[in-house]
Amino acid sequence: MPIRSEEEFEVVVVGGGPGGFSAAVSAARRGVSTLLLERYGFLGGMATAGLVNPFMSFHVEGKEIIRGVLREVVERLTEMGGYNPENRSFDPEIMKYVLDGMALEAGVELLYHTVFVDSETSEDSYIRGILVHNKSGLRFVTGKMFVDGTGDGDLAVSAGAPFEKGRVSDGLTQPMTLNFDLAAVDLGSLPSREELNEAYREAKMRGEITCPRENLLWFHTTRKGLIHFNTTRILKADGTNGKDLTEAEIEGRRQAFEIVNWLKKTFPAFKEAYIIRSGPQVGVRETRRIIGEYVLNAEDIIEARKFPDAICRGSYPIDIHNPTGEGTIIKRPPPGEYYEIPYRCLIPRGVENLLVASRCISATHEAHSAVRVMPIVMGVGQAAGTAAALCVKKGTTPRRLDPQDLRKALRESGAIV
Repeated sequence: MPIRSEEEFEVVVVGGGPGGFSAAVSAARRGVSTLLLERYGFLGGMATAGLVNPFMSFHVEGKEIIRGVLREVVERLTEMGGYNPENRSFDPEIMKYVLDGMALEAGVELLYHTVFVDSETSEDSYIRGILVHNKSGLRFVTGKMFVDGTGDGDLAVSAGAPFEKGRVSDGLTQPMTLNFDLAAVDLGSLPSREELNEAYREAKMRGEITCPRENLLWFHTTRKGLIHFNTTRILKADGTNGKDLTEAEIEGRRQAFEIVNWLKKTFPAFKEAYIIRSGPQVGVRETRRIIGEYVLNAEDIIEARKFPDAICRGSYPIDIHNPTGEGTIIKRPPPGEYYEIPYRCLIPRGVENLLVASRCISATHEAHSAVRVMPIVMGVGQAAGTAAALCVKKGTTPRRLDPQDLRKALRESGAIV
C-alpha cells in the first residue's frame, strides 16, 4: 500500500484530549506551525468522548491554582450557557464547539478521524516522523517536536520510552467507568444522596445490583432534569488491550441499564427517566505511565511538595478506585495547600524531541491517581505545548530547555506557576 508523505510541521501533537488540545493551542500561539491529530471527529478526549463530568476542583480555599487555557475554556463555556460554576459541570456538546473554535483561532491545523499507527525513530533517539491512518490512507507526518496527548502514551512507547502500568503489587490499573446522562428526572422528588445510597446498598445485598462500586456517584448538570452518572465500575480491564476494551464497553452498558432500571422501579423521581447518552467510549482512568526525568510520588502529593521547575499546580487528592471491587482510597494534601508538578515529569527517558501532555506523565500509580484529572492535565498540556514551541525557536531539546524560560513563558500566557 503506497504511503503518502505530509509536509513537515514544527510541532505535531497526537491526541486531542484536554492535554493534547491545550498543548496544540499553546504551541500555535507562539508562532510555530502545529498539527493536531485526533482519532474522533471532535476534541476533548475524556471530557467529550468519555463523557467525564464535571471538572474536579482547580481551587484552593476558593482561589484558582490552574488558569491559562483552562480559564479560557471555562469562560467560553459560560458565555454559551454550557458551564455550571456551582459544581463545575459542563455541556459536552458545547465543549466540542468551544475547543474547535479555540484551536482554529490559534492557527492549529486539525486532522480528525486520524489514528496514530507507529513512529520512526533515529539511532540518536529523535522521532523522524509518525505513521497515521485515516480515510485518505496511510500517511507519514514529519515534525521537529512531538507531543504525546494520547492518554495511553502510544507515541512515547512506540518511540522507545520506558513505562510502567498498574499498581506495584499485581499490575492492575484503576477500573474503567462508562459514564451516562439520565434525562427526565423529577428533581423535585429526588431523594437525598444518603437515601439513594442506602437503597443501592440494600439492592446489592439482594443481588438486584451487580455493579462492583460501593455507592452511586452522580452529579447535577447544566440542564434541568438531567443528571450525570459516573458510577459503573469495570474491573481488571486493560485500556491498551483491544479485547479488554471491547468487553469493557459491553459490561459498562450492562451495568448502566441495570442501575437505571432499578432506579425507575424504585423511586418516583426516576419513573420517566431514560438514558439520553453514554460516552462514545468507556472512561479509562489509567493505563501506561511514561517514565520521565522525575517520577512524581505519593509523598509529593500528600506533603504538598514544591519544585523549582514546576509547571502546574494541583490540589486533587490521591483517589484510587479499587481495581478488584468495592472501595476507594482517598489521601489529601494538607488543608489550604497545593502540590506542584515538575517539568521533568513531562520529559520521557530515551527520546529527545518528545514531550508528554496527558494523564500518563511520569508518576507512580498513587500519584497518577491525583494528577489524572482534566484541569491538571490541561495545565500540563499548556506547559508541554509551550515547551515544544520554545524548543523549536531556540533550536534545543526538552531536556536542554531552561525550565525558568518555560516558567516565564507560562506566566506570560496566563498560567499560574
